[in-house]
Amino acid sequence: MSETLRPQHTALSLAASGVPVLPLRRGKVPFGNCPACADNACGGRPNMKIPGPCRCPGVCHAWAAATTDPTVIVSPPWAAAWRRAVCVGYHPGGAGLTVVDLDDADAIAWARTTLPATRTVPTTRGEHWIYRGAMRSVNAVRPGVDIKSTMAYARYLVPGTGTMVELPDAVRALAVKGPSPARPASHAVTVPARSGGGQCPHRTPAYLDRGIAMAEQRIAETRSAVHATVYRTFLAVLSTHGRCGCLTDAHVARLFTAAQAKGETARHCADAWTNARTRLEL
Repeated sequence: MSETLRPQHTALSLAASGVPVLPLRRGKVPFGNCPACADNACGGRPNMKIPGPCRCPGVCHAWAAATTDPTVIVSPPWAAAWRRAVCVGYHPGGAGLTVVDLDDADAIAWARTTLPATRTVPTTRGEHWIYRGAMRSVNAVRPGVDIKSTMAYARYLVPGTGTMVELPDAVRALAVKGPSPARPASHAVTVPARSGGGQCPHRTPAYLDRGIAMAEQRIAETRSAVHATVYRTFLAVLSTHGRCGCLTDAHVARLFTAAQAKGETARHCADAWTNARTRLEL
């Protein structure tokens, strides 16, 4: 079988075992929306507010497009996407699984002393630990650790080694956000609505403008790990101005536009922003 068809072949094998799959393009990101679904024209589903399969016949909405139907996988327009795909993605939550994504050696060392052993898959920089059971997905639950399960996708690499065990409470606990004693209710940030509109109490407007410009530049100049760069950039902006009430819709739109210019979808931007807020307990 040719290299071009191999992702589709892997996808068919996974789908036959009950794992919902989707094609990923260069950069390990999903394909963009079709014209009918661009800019959320098709309604609420692209916003990922409603769990469940995508209603569009195209490869439009990341995890929500993932399917186990072999007819869909081999038929247009999916077939064309598979010819362009560089790897296979899957929806862990749709298969009743949770992936603990360990991004570096420190994260792996932490997992080995904290979490029960389970099926392990080596990645480019770390490991995926896969558990039986689904939960909500949360990025950056601790340094170098993401949880991918419901309403998220993961890259399929190899079957992995070890025996898969039930999702432990120690993993579920990572997604539980405790109360923040220093968080004033009036300083909440929403997506994409403005977080305030007043002048930042400890920075000048010029400082904020320079910060947004630097964030745009950081995203524009990245050549790899776009997802991670966008998330970390959003995290940096929110850590400085998320509680000040100075971020407006225009500022957020600038950051989202920069991310989308690098291939991110509107949904990915919203997810990254939400996950950064969750990390900072905003």
